[in-house]
Amino acid sequence: MTHPALPTAPLGTDGPLVGVQGLGCMGMSEFYGPTDSGEALATLDAALEAGVTLFDTADAYGFGSNEEFIGPFVRANRDRVVLATKFALVRREDDPGRRSISNDPAYIRSAVDASLRRLGVDEIDLYYMHRRDPAVPLAESVGTMAELVKAGKVRQLGLSEVTGAELREAHAIHPIAALQSEWSVFSRDVERTAVPAAAELGVAFVPYSPLGRGFLTGAFQAAEQLAADDFRRSQPRFTGENAAANGELLAPLREIAEARGVTMAQVALAWVHRQSEVHGLTVVPIPGTRKRARLLENTAAATLRLTEEELALLEPVAGRVVGDRYADMSFTQSGRE
Repeated sequence: MTHPALPTAPLGTDGPLVGVQGLGCMGMSEFYGPTDSGEALATLDAALEAGVTLFDTADAYGFGSNEEFIGPFVRANRDRVVLATKFALVRREDDPGRRSISNDPAYIRSAVDASLRRLGVDEIDLYYMHRRDPAVPLAESVGTMAELVKAGKVRQLGLSEVTGAELREAHAIHPIAALQSEWSVFSRDVERTAVPAAAELGVAFVPYSPLGRGFLTGAFQAAEQLAADDFRRSQPRFTGENAAANGELLAPLREIAEARGVTMAQVALAWVHRQSEVHGLTVVPIPGTRKRARLLENTAAATLRLTEEELALLEPVAGRVVGDRYADMSFTQSGRE
């Protein structure tokens, strides 16, 4: 396929126009095995040239090193980059697998300052609450985030992995520009309440893991094939009998890809992009990659249109997936709905 310039869409009701596909930068620092830093930097440049303008990171990725890694790129292209980062997931370097959630106002204020320092910028374009702690009222957490907007440290606010009710409550406190949650052919929990609420409020939806963490591309069949430090080894969908059963569900993606002369990844991304029309809202998926070739493959999918027959083949897939997205689902909106 050719690689035309990406179409654009507004990030929230009053937000900037961004390319309809962003780039998740998490894997450039951690989680998916060894990284070639030079190739990762080249991928950032290639993304910008391909029309990608929304670049996504978080203070939890690499214990802050991911923000430091993309900082020089962001500063060099500040007028073209829409920068998104997140707070709330608290990790310890002496125990990488351990994590907790903090929505405490004092923590939020310190977290944004730390992110600004690591990134080397004066303002974050889109600041997400990475996870919501139900014990902290949204009036306190989102209220504190709103103070950051008034202080000029943040332009727009976002939430991640919240329910539709939580999104409505937060939006009444301060306009929310984007909601980021997992959404793919394999994961459609968000369609119950979060997607309808976002469509109603004019909130952009930013699907993470639109390629099912690589499983939908056919790149691996089971977690045992991955590097020893790859965190997907702990995800129930990719282990043991679950992986075998879920692998069989890839048949329609493979069938469509072969018939169209495209890749399975492009079919999976085209399905996500189509949800913008299906549900009536802006959808900007952020597939992650560290390689230029994959980046170009992914962006080409933004203009691939699936037929009604192809969509019908993919419709039942998510309902047949076995295994949770995470070993501990308490960190997700699905764990609360």
